[in-house]
Amino acid sequence: MRAREIPPLALDSYQRAARIILSNHLVTQSYPDRIALPLLRRWATELREDLLELFGYRLEVTETTARLFTVADRLDPTAAARTTNDRTFDRHRYAYLALCLAALGRAGNQITLSELADHVAADAAQVDGVDLSTERSADRDAFVDAVGWLAARGAITLADGDAGGWAANPSAGEALYDIDRSVVVALFRPPRALQHLTSIRGLLSGSEAQAADEDGYSPDRSTDLRETARRVRRSLVERPVVYADQLDDDERLQLALPRTAADVEALTGLVAERRAEGIALIDTSGRMSDLRFPSTGTVAQVALLLAGEIADRVLDPDAVQLVRMPVPQARTSDLIAQLDSAIPAGGIFHGLAERTAEIPVAEGGATELFPLIEDSWIRHTVEDLIRRYGRTFAAQWQADHDGLRHEAVAVLDKQRLVRRTSGGVLALPALARYRGVVVNIRDRAGQPQLFADDPESVAVQAPVLAPQPPSEPVPSDQ
Repeated sequence: MRAREIPPLALDSYQRAARIILSNHLVTQSYPDRIALPLLRRWATELREDLLELFGYRLEVTETTARLFTVADRLDPTAAARTTNDRTFDRHRYAYLALCLAALGRAGNQITLSELADHVAADAAQVDGVDLSTERSADRDAFVDAVGWLAARGAITLADGDAGGWAANPSAGEALYDIDRSVVVALFRPPRALQHLTSIRGLLSGSEAQAADEDGYSPDRSTDLRETARRVRRSLVERPVVYADQLDDDERLQLALPRTAADVEALTGLVAERRAEGIALIDTSGRMSDLRFPSTGTVAQVALLLAGEIADRVLDPDAVQLVRMPVPQARTSDLIAQLDSAIPAGGIFHGLAERTAEIPVAEGGATELFPLIEDSWIRHTVEDLIRRYGRTFAAQWQADHDGLRHEAVAVLDKQRLVRRTSGGVLALPALARYRGVVVNIRDRAGQPQLFADDPESVAVQAPVLAPQPPSEPVPSDQ
C-alpha cells in the first residue's frame, strides 16, 4: 500500500487528495475548487494504486480532469443529485441532465441555452413519459437546474447572459455557454454499454461474478476474500455507520479484522471508531460528507434534539418497555423493478443484452432487534420541542410542523441513527451517542430589533467530541 510509504511531512497532503476524490468522484479545473486538481495530479500514481487495491476503484487523471470510477454494491435511494439550491433531483431533472450531456457531446465549442433546450426537447419527444416544453415554467426550472448542475462541475461555463432570465422569460432572456468537452466526456462513462442492459442489476458489482458462476467458473478463495474486504472498505467510506449485524458472515469477519479499517485510515486520515455494534470513520476535517450532522439550521437542530429525546426514551429504566423489531429489508428488488420499468425498450440491443435481469440481489439478513419508537410519540415530542423552542425556528417551519417532523426524521434516517418502519422508527445503536443533548439560548445582542420581544436564537449542542464528523460515530457498548 503506497500510503504507508509516504513521508510523514507529505502524508497530510496525500490524505487530503484521497478525501477529495472519494468525496467528489469528478474533479475539474474549477470543481470543487481550483487547488483540488493540482493536488490530485501530484499524487495521481500513488492514489491510482491505493484506490484500486483497497476499493477496486479506477482513477483516471488528465490535464483537465480527475475521474474516479467507483463500484456499486447496492442501490442507495438517498444518494441523489441536488440542485444548486439543495433541492433533490426528480425524474425530469435526471432526464434533462442525461439529454443535456448527449446534446453537449454533439455540439461545438459554444451553445446558447435556447439551442440546448431545443436539442433536449427534440430528444425528449422520443422518450415515452418525458418531454420538455419551454412554455411551461416547471419544465424550464427543471431544465435550468440540470444546466446549473453541469455548470457547477465545469462542463459548461457561462460566457454571457443569464440562465435565470431565460427561465423567467425565454423570449426575452438568453445565456451563452462555453463547453469543456473533456469534462462532458468524463462525466458520463458507464461501466457497461447501457444499450446492452435489460436491468439496472447489470451496473451492480455482483452481477459479473454471479453470471460467471452460472458458466461454471468459481474464483479461488483468496480472490473471494479480497473482493469481500474491498466491499467492506467501500461500505466504510460510503456509509455513515457500518453495522456488523447488517453484513453477511464473511463481511462481518472482514470488518472485525483490524487491518480492514486501518488501511482506510492510512489512506484518508480518518479515524475509525470501533464498537461492538460496528465501525464508523470520524472525519474531523468535515469535508467528506454530503450531510454534516450535527449542523446548523432548523431541521438539523430539531433532528439533534429529537435524537436526544429518542435516546433518553430508549434508555429510560422507568418507562414502559418498548417493542423491539428487526430492521426492515432494504426492498432493493422493489427499487430495481421501478428503475427497470423506466428503461426505454426501444433502446435495448437485445441480441447483445447481458444476462442480468434474473440475477437476484441480496436484501440483507439482519436479525438483531431494535426498539420501536412509534409515530405518535415522535409527533408529540416534536410538538413539544416546537412549543419550547419554536420561536427560534425559521418561519417556514413554524407554520409546517408535519413537514419539520418529516425532514428531521429523514436526517436521522440518512445518518443511520434510526430506520423508518411501519408505524414509526427503529432506534439504531449509533443514536445513543446523542443522549443528553444540551440546549443553549443565546440573546441576539447587538442586532437591531424591530420589536422589544424579538426572539432569542437557539444553539443545540451534543455531548460529543468537536468538531463533529459528517460520518457518524458508533455509541459505546451500552
